[in-house]
Amino acid sequence: QVRLVESGGGLVQAGGSLRLPCAASGSIFSINAMGWYRQAAGKQRDMVAVVTNVGSTNYADSVMGRFTISRDNAKNTVYLQMISLKPEDTAVYYCMMVRASDPWYWGQGTRVTVSS
Repeated sequence: QVRLVESGGGLVQAGGSLRLPCAASGSIFSINAMGWYRQAAGKQRDMVAVVTNVGSTNYADSVMGRFTISRDNAKNTVYLQMISLKPEDTAVYYCMMVRASDPWYWGQGTRVTVSS
């Protein structure tokens, strides 16, 4: 069993910043990657940022240079630091984990709303 718990979402003005932590618990081994996806109203869930077990990162073009993903292995936590937020960043942000050959694990999501 794996549990992912996101926090840190909320309402922020355009240009503001937020940091989203995602704490993992349970069977935390053989993790290949952790990351963040987001889903805006009426749209599909898209990748935002992912960090692999060897520290490689990948970002969506739309957040490159504004968002930073990091991982604290001692705390089993992955963070998404978001700066220069835009209204189009408004979405529910989901933490995900890829572990061995399991189906992907997902958190319950945290809502981010950026007002113009």
